[in-house]
Amino acid sequence: MQSKTKPINTPAKTAGLPQVHEPRNTGMELDMDWVMGAQANTSAIERRVKSLPGRRSVKKDYQAAWMLKAITMIDLTTLSGDDTPGRVRRLCAKARQPVRADILEALGVEGITTGAVCVYHEMVETAVAALEGSGIPVAAVSTGFPAGLSPYHLRVAEIGESVKAGASEIDIVISRRHVLTGNWSALYNEMREFRAACGDAHVKAILATGELGSLRNVARASLVCMMAGADFIKTSTGKESVNATLPVSLVMIRAIRDYHARTGFRVGYKPAGGISKAKDAVTYLTLLKDELGDRWLSPDMFRFGASSLLGDLERQLEHHVTGNYSASYRHAIG
Repeated sequence: MQSKTKPINTPAKTAGLPQVHEPRNTGMELDMDWVMGAQANTSAIERRVKSLPGRRSVKKDYQAAWMLKAITMIDLTTLSGDDTPGRVRRLCAKARQPVRADILEALGVEGITTGAVCVYHEMVETAVAALEGSGIPVAAVSTGFPAGLSPYHLRVAEIGESVKAGASEIDIVISRRHVLTGNWSALYNEMREFRAACGDAHVKAILATGELGSLRNVARASLVCMMAGADFIKTSTGKESVNATLPVSLVMIRAIRDYHARTGFRVGYKPAGGISKAKDAVTYLTLLKDELGDRWLSPDMFRFGASSLLGDLERQLEHHVTGNYSASYRHAIG
């Protein structure tokens, strides 16, 4: 058995709502000069992220510590048409105890949970009841997820229903057509109304970056959503053909950095869809640390939208402790 890991500021219990340690982003007036000035050098962005895994690799105890950190920042998610209350309760049990007790004991760690549980509106009350007393928030996808094409008044009403049911985080989807047609004022007004409908619940704006056409559009949409008061910006629904990627993440992270520099508000970041391997999670975290610094390495500032990722993280931690790989079925999620 290897020596006990020294986790990098792994909390005894994850934070509740996002940005509980920060003033909430109140937004600002739409600044079209800033929006239209946002550009993205695709070739430079791709060179930057291509070099990242080799330059920022971590090994042994340090790698285990990063993986433990990643677990505390997962929005453990089930968004399937065949979700049942039983499946959601099993998922919530996994969120409370994401890693087997014997592995945590060997690592010298206790009390970690995932960052949140993310479900459809229909399963919010079930998740809230299953997580009672844990401090783990429930996030609900909303506004006609995943396409965002239901009648507008119903999208707004859906937010209110999920908040009433107990969701403390709302993952909304933007209207992609506003980005594709350059109607930035319409996107801004939409996001402002969604933000208002959330009330005290924190709002994550899903850009569906795989459907926005260009990295420049991603940069501009990120800025507009933050100007309108988004607490987090999120890459994808997980239902698009292209979901989270490192180039998109770099563009969105740098938009967050610019917004913080100008306004003083820290906005969170959530890559979602397609991140299923522990080594990929560590790469995303190192990019975040490089570009935004240690403050964003916390559940109130960063989340992974994932489900299968947790299984691989637990499997890799068991290998770190025992030197042997176990079968994936021994690390079931729900």
